[in-house]
Amino acid sequence: MKNSNGKFFVKFRGTRGSFPTPSKSQLEYGGNTACVEVNVNNNLIILDAGTGIIGLGEDLVIDHIASATTSFDRTPINATLLLSHIHQDHIQGFPFFKPAHLTSTNLQVFGYSDFDEGLDEILSDLLFSKSFPLDLGDIAANLNITNISGNDEIIILSPDNKQPIIKTVTCKDDFIPQGEEVIISCYKSYAHPQNGVMSYKIAYKDKSVVYATDREGYIGGDKKLARFARNCNLLIHDAQYTEEDYSSTMAPKQGFGHSTFDMALDIQNQSHAKQLAFFHLEPSYSDEKISAIETEYKNKEPNCFVAKEGLEIEII
Repeated sequence: MKNSNGKFFVKFRGTRGSFPTPSKSQLEYGGNTACVEVNVNNNLIILDAGTGIIGLGEDLVIDHIASATTSFDRTPINATLLLSHIHQDHIQGFPFFKPAHLTSTNLQVFGYSDFDEGLDEILSDLLFSKSFPLDLGDIAANLNITNISGNDEIIILSPDNKQPIIKTVTCKDDFIPQGEEVIISCYKSYAHPQNGVMSYKIAYKDKSVVYATDREGYIGGDKKLARFARNCNLLIHDAQYTEEDYSSTMAPKQGFGHSTFDMALDIQNQSHAKQLAFFHLEPSYSDEKISAIETEYKNKEPNCFVAKEGLEIEII
Protein backbone atom coordinates (compact mmCIF):
# COMPACT_ATOMS: atom_id res chain seq x y z
CA MET A 1 0.00 0.00 0.00
CA LYS A 2 1.24 3.46 -0.88
CA ASN A 3 2.18 5.86 1.89
CA SER A 4 -0.80 8.21 2.04
CA ASN A 5 -0.07 9.92 5.34
CA GLY A 6 -2.03 13.17 5.18
CA LYS A 7 -3.00 12.38 1.58
CA PHE A 8 -6.24 11.44 -0.13
CA PHE A 9 -6.32 9.95 -3.59
CA VAL A 10 -8.53 7.75 -5.72
CA LYS A 11 -7.57 5.19 -8.39
CA PHE A 12 -10.03 3.53 -10.74
CA ARG A 13 -9.41 -0.21 -10.98
CA GLY A 14 -12.57 -1.27 -12.82
CA THR A 15 -15.12 0.99 -14.48
CA ARG A 16 -17.43 -1.28 -16.52
CA GLY A 17 -20.89 -2.39 -15.55
CA SER A 18 -22.69 -5.71 -15.86
CA PHE A 19 -19.85 -7.91 -17.11
CA PRO A 20 -16.13 -7.71 -18.03
CA THR A 21 -15.25 -6.76 -21.60
CA PRO A 22 -11.76 -7.93 -22.66
CA SER A 23 -12.04 -6.44 -26.14
CA LYS A 24 -9.50 -4.53 -28.23
CA SER A 25 -12.09 -1.82 -28.78
CA GLN A 26 -12.40 -1.26 -25.02
CA LEU A 27 -8.81 -0.99 -23.83
CA GLU A 28 -8.62 2.77 -23.27
CA TYR A 29 -11.36 3.01 -20.64
CA GLY A 30 -10.89 -0.56 -19.43
CA GLY A 31 -12.93 -3.74 -19.37
CA ASN A 32 -12.89 -4.71 -15.68
CA THR A 33 -16.01 -4.42 -13.56
CA ALA A 34 -16.52 -2.09 -10.63
CA CYS A 35 -13.66 -1.44 -8.22
CA VAL A 36 -12.23 1.83 -6.92
CA GLU A 37 -9.12 2.10 -4.74
CA VAL A 38 -9.07 4.91 -2.19
CA ASN A 39 -5.94 5.66 -0.18
CA VAL A 40 -6.54 8.21 2.54
CA ASN A 41 -4.28 9.01 5.48
CA ASN A 42 -2.71 5.52 5.37
CA ASN A 43 -6.08 3.76 5.14
CA LEU A 44 -6.79 1.57 2.13
CA ILE A 45 -10.50 1.60 1.29
CA ILE A 46 -11.79 -0.50 -1.61
CA LEU A 47 -15.13 0.32 -3.17
CA ASP A 48 -16.67 -2.87 -4.59
CA ALA A 49 -14.99 -6.10 -5.63
CA GLY A 50 -15.63 -6.50 -9.33
CA THR A 51 -12.85 -7.92 -11.50
CA GLY A 52 -10.90 -4.68 -11.04
CA ILE A 53 -9.98 -5.83 -7.53
CA ILE A 54 -7.82 -8.62 -8.98
CA GLY A 55 -5.18 -6.27 -10.39
CA LEU A 56 -5.28 -4.20 -7.20
CA GLY A 57 -4.58 -7.36 -5.20
CA GLU A 58 -1.62 -8.26 -7.38
CA ASP A 59 -0.11 -4.79 -6.88
CA LEU A 60 -0.65 -4.99 -3.12
CA VAL A 61 1.09 -8.38 -2.91
CA ILE A 62 4.05 -7.08 -4.91
CA ASP A 63 4.43 -4.17 -2.47
CA HIS A 64 3.98 -6.56 0.46
CA ILE A 65 6.78 -8.87 -0.73
CA ALA A 66 9.07 -5.91 -1.42
CA SER A 67 8.57 -4.52 2.09
CA ALA A 68 10.99 -7.04 3.72
CA THR A 69 13.01 -10.15 2.92
CA THR A 70 11.10 -12.53 5.20
CA SER A 71 7.37 -13.13 5.60
CA PHE A 72 7.64 -12.39 9.34
CA ASP A 73 8.98 -8.88 8.74
CA ARG A 74 6.81 -7.81 5.84
CA THR A 75 4.26 -5.04 6.26
CA PRO A 76 0.79 -6.61 6.48
CA ILE A 77 -1.94 -5.60 4.07
CA ASN A 78 -4.78 -3.84 5.86
CA ALA A 79 -7.90 -2.97 3.88
CA THR A 80 -11.53 -1.97 4.29
CA LEU A 81 -13.83 -3.26 1.54
CA LEU A 82 -17.19 -1.51 1.05
CA LEU A 83 -19.75 -3.38 -1.07
CA SER A 84 -22.49 -1.35 -2.72
CA HIS A 85 -24.59 -4.50 -3.25
CA ILE A 86 -24.13 -8.17 -4.09
CA HIS A 87 -24.78 -8.31 -7.84
CA GLN A 88 -22.11 -10.36 -9.60
CA ASP A 89 -20.28 -7.49 -11.29
CA HIS A 90 -19.57 -6.00 -7.86
CA ILE A 91 -18.33 -9.11 -6.07
CA GLN A 92 -17.01 -11.50 -8.74
CA GLY A 93 -13.35 -10.55 -8.25
CA PHE A 94 -13.29 -11.19 -4.51
CA PRO A 95 -12.24 -14.90 -4.56
CA PHE A 96 -9.26 -13.93 -6.75
CA PHE A 97 -8.10 -11.05 -4.53
CA LYS A 98 -4.64 -12.38 -3.62
CA PRO A 99 -4.24 -10.55 -0.28
CA ALA A 100 -7.28 -12.49 1.00
CA HIS A 101 -5.16 -15.64 0.76
CA LEU A 102 -2.32 -14.32 2.96
CA THR A 103 -2.39 -15.01 6.70
CA SER A 104 -0.92 -11.58 7.45
CA THR A 105 -3.75 -9.68 5.72
CA ASN A 106 -6.42 -7.90 7.75
CA LEU A 107 -9.58 -7.39 5.71
CA GLN A 108 -12.72 -5.66 6.96
CA VAL A 109 -15.78 -6.09 4.71
CA PHE A 110 -18.93 -3.98 5.07
CA GLY A 111 -22.16 -4.26 3.14
CA TYR A 112 -25.92 -4.49 3.27
CA SER A 113 -28.02 -7.63 3.40
CA ASP A 114 -31.74 -7.51 2.71
CA PHE A 115 -32.13 -11.24 3.10
CA ASP A 116 -32.59 -13.59 6.03
CA GLU A 117 -28.91 -14.54 5.80
CA GLY A 118 -26.05 -12.32 6.86
CA LEU A 119 -23.63 -10.86 4.33
CA ASP A 120 -21.07 -13.55 5.19
CA GLU A 121 -23.53 -16.34 4.37
CA ILE A 122 -24.53 -14.71 1.11
CA LEU A 123 -20.93 -14.23 -0.05
CA SER A 124 -20.15 -17.79 0.96
CA ASP A 125 -23.01 -19.18 -1.13
CA LEU A 126 -22.54 -16.95 -4.16
CA LEU A 127 -18.76 -16.94 -4.46
CA PHE A 128 -17.26 -19.87 -2.62
CA SER A 129 -18.94 -23.10 -1.53
CA LYS A 130 -20.88 -23.64 -4.76
CA SER A 131 -18.64 -21.96 -7.30
CA PHE A 132 -15.03 -21.95 -6.03
CA PRO A 133 -12.54 -24.59 -4.83
CA LEU A 134 -12.39 -23.02 -1.34
CA ASP A 135 -15.05 -22.22 1.22
CA LEU A 136 -15.21 -18.73 2.65
CA GLY A 137 -14.01 -20.19 5.95
CA ASP A 138 -10.83 -21.38 4.21
CA ILE A 139 -9.72 -17.82 3.46
CA ALA A 140 -6.31 -17.34 5.08
CA ALA A 141 -6.67 -13.65 5.88
CA ASN A 142 -8.02 -12.26 9.11
CA LEU A 143 -11.46 -11.61 7.60
CA ASN A 144 -14.28 -9.76 9.33
CA ILE A 145 -17.60 -9.31 7.50
CA THR A 146 -20.09 -6.84 8.99
CA ASN A 147 -23.68 -6.04 8.02
CA ILE A 148 -24.61 -2.35 7.95
CA SER A 149 -28.10 -0.96 7.51
CA GLY A 150 -27.19 2.33 5.90
CA ASN A 151 -29.72 4.22 7.98
CA ASP A 152 -27.85 5.65 10.94
CA GLU A 153 -24.31 4.26 11.04
CA ILE A 154 -20.97 5.76 10.23
CA ILE A 155 -17.66 3.91 10.12
CA ILE A 156 -14.70 5.63 11.75
CA LEU A 157 -11.12 4.82 10.79
CA SER A 158 -8.75 6.29 13.33
CA PRO A 159 -4.97 6.06 13.89
CA ASP A 160 -5.78 5.34 17.55
CA ASN A 161 -7.76 2.17 16.77
CA LYS A 162 -6.65 -0.87 14.79
CA GLN A 163 -10.25 -1.84 14.00
CA PRO A 164 -12.95 0.31 12.38
CA ILE A 165 -15.51 1.72 14.79
CA ILE A 166 -19.20 1.67 13.87
CA LYS A 167 -21.11 4.50 15.49
CA THR A 168 -24.81 5.36 15.47
CA VAL A 169 -25.54 9.00 14.66
CA THR A 170 -28.69 11.04 14.16
CA CYS A 171 -27.45 13.13 11.23
CA LYS A 172 -24.60 11.50 9.36
CA ASP A 173 -24.82 14.11 6.57
CA ASP A 174 -23.11 16.65 8.79
CA PHE A 175 -20.71 14.42 10.68
CA ILE A 176 -17.27 16.04 10.41
CA PRO A 177 -14.01 14.08 10.86
CA GLN A 178 -11.99 15.06 13.89
CA GLY A 179 -8.21 15.30 13.64
CA GLU A 180 -6.83 12.42 11.59
CA GLU A 181 -10.07 10.42 11.45
CA VAL A 182 -11.51 9.12 8.21
CA ILE A 183 -15.32 8.96 8.27
CA ILE A 184 -17.35 6.67 6.02
CA SER A 185 -21.05 7.51 5.74
CA CYS A 186 -23.59 5.50 3.77
CA TYR A 187 -26.91 6.11 2.10
CA LYS A 188 -29.23 3.16 1.41
CA SER A 189 -31.47 3.60 -1.62
CA TYR A 190 -33.88 1.40 -3.52
CA ALA A 191 -33.03 3.00 -6.86
CA HIS A 192 -31.57 -0.33 -8.04
CA PRO A 193 -33.51 -3.60 -8.29
CA GLN A 194 -34.07 -5.86 -6.52
CA ASN A 195 -32.77 -5.10 -3.04
CA GLY A 196 -31.39 -1.61 -3.38
CA VAL A 197 -27.88 -0.26 -3.27
CA MET A 198 -25.56 1.49 -0.83
CA SER A 199 -23.80 4.73 -1.69
CA TYR A 200 -20.75 5.74 0.34
CA LYS A 201 -19.11 9.01 1.31
CA ILE A 202 -15.48 8.99 2.45
CA ALA A 203 -14.47 12.14 4.31
CA TYR A 204 -11.07 13.29 5.56
CA LYS A 205 -10.36 16.78 6.89
CA ASP A 206 -12.64 19.01 4.80
CA LYS A 207 -12.53 16.82 1.66
CA SER A 208 -14.89 14.06 0.57
CA VAL A 209 -15.50 11.52 -2.18
CA VAL A 210 -18.95 10.05 -2.90
CA TYR A 211 -19.43 6.68 -4.62
CA ALA A 212 -22.91 6.32 -6.09
CA THR A 213 -23.01 3.46 -8.56
CA ASP A 214 -25.94 1.28 -9.73
CA ARG A 215 -28.71 3.73 -9.17
CA GLU A 216 -31.36 5.02 -11.53
CA GLY A 217 -32.22 8.70 -11.63
CA TYR A 218 -35.56 10.18 -10.65
CA ILE A 219 -37.60 12.88 -12.35
CA GLY A 220 -36.19 16.10 -10.97
CA GLY A 221 -33.17 14.26 -9.56
CA ASP A 222 -32.54 12.28 -6.40
CA LYS A 223 -32.81 15.00 -3.75
CA LYS A 224 -31.59 12.75 -0.93
CA LEU A 225 -28.48 11.74 -2.87
CA ALA A 226 -27.82 15.36 -3.83
CA ARG A 227 -27.91 16.29 -0.15
CA PHE A 228 -25.70 13.33 0.78
CA ALA A 229 -23.13 14.35 -1.85
CA ARG A 230 -23.32 18.11 -1.43
CA ASN A 231 -20.07 20.00 -1.96
CA CYS A 232 -18.04 16.78 -2.29
CA ASN A 233 -14.74 17.00 -4.11
CA LEU A 234 -15.42 14.01 -6.35
CA LEU A 235 -18.72 12.35 -7.20
CA ILE A 236 -18.38 8.92 -8.78
CA HIS A 237 -21.80 8.31 -10.30
CA ASP A 238 -23.41 5.57 -12.38
CA ALA A 239 -23.72 6.59 -16.04
CA GLN A 240 -24.33 3.38 -17.94
CA TYR A 241 -26.58 4.61 -20.75
CA THR A 242 -26.96 7.38 -23.25
CA GLU A 243 -30.37 9.03 -23.31
CA GLU A 244 -31.10 7.26 -26.61
CA ASP A 245 -30.43 3.80 -25.21
CA TYR A 246 -32.26 4.50 -21.97
CA SER A 247 -35.50 5.45 -23.73
CA SER A 248 -35.13 3.25 -26.82
CA THR A 249 -38.43 2.09 -28.29
CA MET A 250 -36.94 -1.29 -29.23
CA ALA A 251 -35.07 -2.15 -26.01
CA PRO A 252 -35.64 0.48 -23.32
CA LYS A 253 -33.47 0.39 -20.21
CA GLN A 254 -35.89 2.14 -17.86
CA GLY A 255 -36.22 0.20 -14.63
CA PHE A 256 -32.85 -1.54 -15.00
CA GLY A 257 -31.46 0.49 -12.08
CA HIS A 258 -28.88 2.53 -13.96
CA SER A 259 -28.54 6.18 -14.86
CA THR A 260 -27.84 8.11 -18.01
CA PHE A 261 -25.01 10.61 -18.34
CA ASP A 262 -27.58 13.41 -18.01
CA MET A 263 -28.90 11.95 -14.75
CA ALA A 264 -25.37 11.89 -13.31
CA LEU A 265 -24.73 15.45 -14.46
CA ASP A 266 -27.99 16.54 -12.82
CA ILE A 267 -26.82 15.20 -9.45
CA GLN A 268 -23.50 16.99 -9.84
CA ASN A 269 -25.33 20.26 -10.45
CA GLN A 270 -27.73 19.76 -7.53
CA SER A 271 -25.02 18.66 -5.09
CA HIS A 272 -22.43 21.21 -6.28
CA ALA A 273 -19.87 18.42 -6.50
CA LYS A 274 -16.56 19.84 -7.67
CA GLN A 275 -15.81 16.94 -10.04
CA LEU A 276 -17.97 14.23 -11.59
CA ALA A 277 -16.69 10.84 -12.76
CA PHE A 278 -19.04 8.94 -15.08
CA PHE A 279 -18.85 5.32 -13.89
CA HIS A 280 -20.26 1.81 -14.47
CA LEU A 281 -19.95 2.10 -18.23
CA GLU A 282 -22.16 0.10 -20.57
CA PRO A 283 -20.11 -2.95 -21.62
CA SER A 284 -21.17 -2.70 -25.27
CA TYR A 285 -19.82 0.85 -25.67
CA SER A 286 -16.49 1.06 -27.49
CA ASP A 287 -13.67 3.43 -26.58
CA GLU A 288 -14.56 5.49 -29.65
CA LYS A 289 -18.16 5.91 -28.52
CA ILE A 290 -17.22 6.71 -24.92
CA SER A 291 -14.65 9.25 -26.06
CA ALA A 292 -17.29 11.01 -28.15
CA ILE A 293 -19.68 11.02 -25.18
CA GLU A 294 -16.98 12.46 -22.92
CA THR A 295 -16.28 15.27 -25.39
CA GLU A 296 -19.99 16.08 -25.60
CA TYR A 297 -20.42 16.31 -21.84
CA LYS A 298 -17.20 18.20 -21.21
CA ASN A 299 -18.60 20.90 -23.46
CA LYS A 300 -21.57 21.10 -21.08
CA GLU A 301 -19.58 20.79 -17.84
CA PRO A 302 -15.75 21.10 -17.86
CA ASN A 303 -15.45 19.42 -14.44
CA CYS A 304 -16.77 16.04 -15.56
CA PHE A 305 -14.93 13.09 -17.10
CA VAL A 306 -15.36 9.41 -17.85
CA ALA A 307 -13.70 7.14 -15.30
CA LYS A 308 -10.83 5.32 -16.94
CA GLU A 309 -9.14 2.20 -15.61
CA GLY A 310 -5.81 3.19 -14.02
CA LEU A 311 -6.73 6.87 -13.72
CA GLU A 312 -5.66 8.38 -10.40
CA ILE A 313 -7.22 11.51 -8.89
CA GLU A 314 -5.50 13.43 -6.08
CA ILE A 315 -8.00 14.93 -3.63
CA ILE A 316 -5.36 16.24 -1.21
